[in-house]
Amino acid sequence: MNKDQFPKRKENRLRCYDYTEDGVYFLTICTDHRRPILSHIVDRGTQMEDRVYEPIPEIVLSEVGSYAERLIQDIANRYEGIFTDAYVIMPNHIHMLLRIDRTGGRAMPVPTDRPSVSRIVQQFKGAVTKQAKTAVWQSHFYDHVVRTEADYLECIRYIEDNPKKWLLRQDEYNE
Repeated sequence: MNKDQFPKRKENRLRCYDYTEDGVYFLTICTDHRRPILSHIVDRGTQMEDRVYEPIPEIVLSEVGSYAERLIQDIANRYEGIFTDAYVIMPNHIHMLLRIDRTGGRAMPVPTDRPSVSRIVQQFKGAVTKQAKTAVWQSHFYDHVVRTEADYLECIRYIEDNPKKWLLRQDEYNE
């Protein structure tokens, strides 16, 4: 099969957009073949008085998931002016809000190394893979440039609600 016979993959990066610029990025990083190796979600829900069941998810991280979480929490220490505003580590994927905000940072000598979102994700994935000593991730990741406050709040809500959706089998990554 030559390369023209393969299905065309939709580009997920905005053309002419500088992914090193200040902004907020909603990221989804999936495990290879969507294997559930990062965590499992336990239902700690209870029966309510009116007999309506309310699922209450608890995420239990695997060893690989725990290492991924330490790296996510360390992003602000590893990259100046780059922060993780929210994240969730699901069994087979991670959602993360990554914020680049260098306006309040200390003065840097020129030239300044300004890592792109792709480079940050690549280094994160590489570090987790090295620790796990096996392939962990799909080669690509999804990103969405957050452009408004309403969009930002919707991304936060999505991250917070994702474990509950998983339990209810309403998460698109839960096969």
